[in-house]
Amino acid sequence: MPKPVAREPQRRNARSNRARILATARRELGRNPDTTLEELARAAGVVRRTLFGHFPGRSALLEALAEEASEVLRGAMAAGAERTGPAEPAERALAHFQLLMWPVGDRYRMLLALARHDLGVERVAEILAPARAEVTAILERGQRDGVFPGHLPPAVLSAGLEAMMVALLEQVNTGTLEDDGTRAAAATLIAAGVPEERARAVVEDVAPTVTAEVVPGE
Repeated sequence: MPKPVAREPQRRNARSNRARILATARRELGRNPDTTLEELARAAGVVRRTLFGHFPGRSALLEALAEEASEVLRGAMAAGAERTGPAEPAERALAHFQLLMWPVGDRYRMLLALARHDLGVERVAEILAPARAEVTAILERGQRDGVFPGHLPPAVLSAGLEAMMVALLEQVNTGTLEDDGTRAAAATLIAAGVPEERARAVVEDVAPTVTAEVVPGE
């Protein structure tokens, strides 16, 4: 029986088209959340039928972006866990985590603009839940070790830090802020109770050890 030699190239082409559509959606929806699927198809260089073959509607496309963001975030967290451990001082662990998450947030910040009227705030919260849990654990350890003051319960403080990071990413969205993640990481440490000079020194020391390799390229 002859082998279906054409099937695998077709599958590769389909995967390539899907990846290109998602990359285009991240870019174009970041510029304009109201971009239509027809406009995305043109920007991606595919015909309308190809786009709708992968994503039959706007909600399907946004859910694919949400799932992609969730997978990348989990991958970044796993990679970070391999580089750090429970022996790392909590302030360094928090700086490391925030620097590791910034490229992920920067890549998918368009989801913040879509959260309110398209994707749903609950779905975005679901994506961010593992990160919030990790930050809460770091804060708990830091408060126990006396690195962070206990002015707020760890879970409450974690939610507040998350809201601040979302706000900073929204400022990047509007062009008000430019940041490679170091300013946001220092702001996080300061908000957690680390003195400003110490926070900046920790971030400056940790930043060179963090790479963006966990965030796949376009």
